[in-house]
Formats: sequence, structure tokens, C-alpha cells
Amino acid sequence: MSQNKEVRKITIVGTGAIGASWAALYLARGFNVVATDPAPNAETDLRRFIDAAWKALKVLGLSPNASQDHLEFKRDIKLALKDTDFVQESGPERQDFKIKLFADIDLATPPTSIIASSSSGLTMSIIQSACKHPERCVIGHPFNPPHMIPLVEVVAGEKTSPETVQRALSFYRSIGKKAIHVRKEMVGHVANRIQGALYREVVYLIEQGVLDVADADAAVCWGPGLRWGVMGPNLLFHLGGGRGGIEHFLEHLSGPISTWWKDLGKITDFSPQIKRTIIDGALKEAGGRSIEELEQERDAMLLQLLAARAKAEWVAEPDLSEPVEPAT
Repeated sequence: MSQNKEVRKITIVGTGAIGASWAALYLARGFNVVATDPAPNAETDLRRFIDAAWKALKVLGLSPNASQDHLEFKRDIKLALKDTDFVQESGPERQDFKIKLFADIDLATPPTSIIASSSSGLTMSIIQSACKHPERCVIGHPFNPPHMIPLVEVVAGEKTSPETVQRALSFYRSIGKKAIHVRKEMVGHVANRIQGALYREVVYLIEQGVLDVADADAAVCWGPGLRWGVMGPNLLFHLGGGRGGIEHFLEHLSGPISTWWKDLGKITDFSPQIKRTIIDGALKEAGGRSIEELEQERDAMLLQLLAARAKAEWVAEPDLSEPVEPAT
């Protein structure tokens, strides 16, 4: 992985869990990183997070110029944004806050820089609405933790230029991310909508007494979850069709699957009772392990999965890039 020549300095706006993880990744890829956050202990917490994440990043592979010494922290956001090439915003997920924050970032950055938001649900058309240069604003939504999970969803707003989308996709891919182009704005983008749909059925099955919290988790992570860590559902069903592939699969199983769809739970909210059931069940499943211990367990298995995937990657992957058209 070579450092992107167009981007040299990256500014992280907001250093919570997502922003700190982004900062760690960018440092591991050899960039100069300036971070800013108004929280009292932000710098201390950020450096502590990066130090802990560095162990995993070493396993994943550091770029030649990788160094934690390339991190600066500036409480003054205008100073942090000066002469930056790329902004990764990871502030609070509040619409009014994001609109004002992006307008301020827009005014403080060079007009050629890209401003990307880690927003997990808000659309860029809303976020960029008060910007003077909205054409260089784009969603760059990661999956947690960004320094380990490769996925990034790139989504344009109504005023985002196709060039910005292509530049963002190229940048993320150049640092090893699996960047996908979401061609139409939707609340929650794509991956969160998919996992939200799955979790709605999980909650419904628990509410109906079909299974408990631990068995619901087991049904996902020891069944389809293992396969999803290797291939997506469409390619897996292509295999499920045997020699006839996806055409044979859909010919014989599209009927039963659509029947299951019609029977899926119609749950639309979390009742106090189901909240309590899930909380009690999750704590029981955790078995006294702390959040930190569970994170370590998750990250250790993720590293092994990522290593296995990297080893099994095709020597020449198919070119999935495409001309970028304006968002609709």
C-alpha cells in the first residue's frame, strides 16, 4: 500500500471512538494527522487509544512512514484545518450540529480539500446545505473500528461533484479500505440498513420467545455470519445453486424466501420489556467480561479473520471500479 500522493495532511474533527480509530489508521498509513476536539481530556484519550490500537495495526502491516509522532493535536479547529488536504469529520450525530460544523469546516479549509463525514445515518444533502463549496463534501462512513474493519461507504449529496466521489473512492482504496459507492442517498446508507433489518428480526424472535439473547447471537455468528465474513449473500447464494449457480438458486428458492419475507416480524419499536430482556441477556452472555475484555476478544478474532482473508485473496482481483455519476 503506497501513500496517496494527492493527500499528505489529514485533519480529524472529533476524536471519540470513531475519530480516534480513523486517526490511528491514517498514522499507520504514513500521513501527517492533525486532530481537534473541544472535550477536556480529548488529547490524552486520543493518544491512549492510538497507542493501544498500534499493536493491531502492526499485525495488519504498517506503511514505511508510519509513526505516532506524526500526530498533532490542536484545540483551535481553524488552526487544525489550515492547509489540510483531507478532513475526516466524526462529530456528534446531530443534524443541526453537523450542518453548522460543516459550514465552519468549509470556510476554514482550502477549496481543493475533501471534507468527508463519518455520519452513520444523516444524508450529505442535509449536512452540506449551508456550505459555500458543497461540491467537495461527501459521506465517508466507516464500520467500527475503522482502523480494522475495511468497509467505507462513499455517498454523494445533491451538490457533491462526481469528481469528489471518485477522489474519495480512490483515496480510501489507496490506503487499503474496501470503499463502495452508494449511488443513492438513503437514511442509514447501506450497511447499517442491512444490519438494522437483521436486528429487527432478532429482536422480534426474542420478543416472541422463539429463543433467548445468547442463542440469537449464536444463530448469527455461528451460522450465516461465518459465511458473510467470506462472501456476500448474492455470491453465497450463487454457490447455493450448485452447478446451476444463482439462476438455479432463484428458480427453486425465490418462492420460499419470499414466503419468509411475508412472515417477518412487524416490530417497529423497542418496548421497555424487550429492552430489559436484551440488556439482561447480553450481560448474562458477557459472563462478567468487561467491555475492554470483549473488545480485545473481538479484535483478536478480527485480526485472524483479516489475515485469513488476505492470504486467500485472488492474485488479481476483478476491477470493480466504475465511472461515477451524479447522485440521484
